[in-house]
Amino acid sequence: MAPSTSTSPLSRLLLSLPKPGAAGHARSSRPRPCADAAKNPGALVLRRREAAAAVLSTAILSRFLAPAAAEAADAGECPLEVAPSGLGFCDRVVGTGPAAEQGQLIRAHYTGRLEDGTVFDSSYKRGKPLTIRVGVGEVIKGWDLGIAGGEGVPPMLVGGKRTLRLPPELAYGEKGAGCRGWEPTSCVIPPNSTLLFDVEYVGRAIS
Repeated sequence: MAPSTSTSPLSRLLLSLPKPGAAGHARSSRPRPCADAAKNPGALVLRRREAAAAVLSTAILSRFLAPAAAEAADAGECPLEVAPSGLGFCDRVVGTGPAAEQGQLIRAHYTGRLEDGTVFDSSYKRGKPLTIRVGVGEVIKGWDLGIAGGEGVPPMLVGGKRTLRLPPELAYGEKGAGCRGWEPTSCVIPPNSTLLFDVEYVGRAIS
C-alpha cells in the first residue's frame, strides 16, 4: 500500500524502504544494489539526493511548524482563577526566574484587549517592553496585583506569561481612558470596561 500523502517527507522515505520479510523475494526477482549501481551509477546518486532532500525538508518544516504550534497552544483558552479583589488571572507559562517584588522596576511585554477582542494597545507591536515600577500605584491596580502579587494573587516569575482580567474598578473605572470628547464612544477604553491583558514578565529593569 502506498504511504499516505499526509505523512512527512522523512516518513515517506522510511515507508518506501523494503520490508525485512520481503528481502528474500527482492533478492530473487531483482538485481543486487551493487549491480544496479555498477550499471547506472547516477541512480545511486539520485537516491542519495532524494534522501538528503527529504531529511532537509523535514528539518525546515519542523523549524517553522513547531513555533506556530506553540503559538497556537499559547493562544488557547486559559481558565481564570478569581481573587477576592475580583482580578482574574491564569498562568499560561510559569516563569523560572526571580519573583516580581513590590516597588521593583521591571520590564514587561503586554497586549491589552477589550472584552469583545479589540486590541487597544500592545508593546509587542512597538518592539519594546514597558518599563514600570510595580506595587506603588504607578500603574492601574489590576497590574500591580497581577504582576507583583497580593490579595490572593501570587507574584509573577521572570519568564512567565499571565492572562489578567481586570474589572472596571481595577482598571480605568467609570472615566475610561484615551477619550477625545465627552461621548463614551470617543474613548479608546470606554467607561466601565472590563479589560483583558496578556502579560509577559521580561525581567528586572536597570534604574
